[in-house]
Amino acid sequence: MSAGVSEDAVDQRIAEFQAQRARLLHIAYRMLGSLSDAEDIVQDAWLRWERAEGEIDFPTTYLTRIVTRLCLDRQKSARAQREAYVGPWLPDPLIGSVGPDEMIANDITVTLMLAMERLSPLERAAFLLHDVFDVALSEVAVTLGREPAAVRQLASRARKHVQVAKPRFAVDAAEAERMTRAFFAAAHDGDTEQLSALLSHDVEIHADGGGKALAFRNVVRGIERALRLFSGLRRKNVPAPTLLRTVIIDGLPGYISADANGLLQTTALDIRDGRIAAIYIVKNPDKTAHLHG
Repeated sequence: MSAGVSEDAVDQRIAEFQAQRARLLHIAYRMLGSLSDAEDIVQDAWLRWERAEGEIDFPTTYLTRIVTRLCLDRQKSARAQREAYVGPWLPDPLIGSVGPDEMIANDITVTLMLAMERLSPLERAAFLLHDVFDVALSEVAVTLGREPAAVRQLASRARKHVQVAKPRFAVDAAEAERMTRAFFAAAHDGDTEQLSALLSHDVEIHADGGGKALAFRNVVRGIERALRLFSGLRRKNVPAPTLLRTVIIDGLPGYISADANGLLQTTALDIRDGRIAAIYIVKNPDKTAHLHG
């Protein structure tokens, strides 16, 4: 900060940023799908906040604006990297928790994060800021440098595109835990009969190895292909992973496991109408490194 600023003013500036840090990190992560990139964005925001001259009347507004604009700049390079990515891309797994008597009803899931990848950067920003983080439309317009009417259209288009990916029903945590453990056991044993009872007819399996861990190069679609896959892994005696713990991954029930070499992976299950509609497996070690902490 500039010379002559009092120690009290410095402490207040630090306190104001810390009060916003978690929210800023969530905005950046939802915009980019990368925890490491989100942390970099928040650090850059802090440097700008630290250098800002004079008193800032609305810290939340100011910092949200900075983070959003930094994310829009970062998305240009992120999209180029995604085009060269090996195999399916999935967002970094964000781990949460929920009590046994609660409902799992996070509006931002892995499924929705993937749907948002199909939006333009401005559509994604407008949707997240207005619909998810409750930023006033007039402020979103200032942040994006667009007229309010244009921002309203951006958010509306985004809403329509991602509507099918939004959770329709909350999932009982106890039931989600039961299905998660049942799926792990069935997949572990190659039990196609049990898997048939758990998977939806049009189930999808997304596996992100990033070219750094063995994973399916294409999305597996349909229950027949999924059953053949699990059965084939069993016949080939591919070592099954070890279950470490069940968790919530971006609002979806799932688990963390380790393969025979100790490499971690996450598996998130999108449960709809009592069946598993999608399976999201992250094996890329760059994306699971934070799970070792």
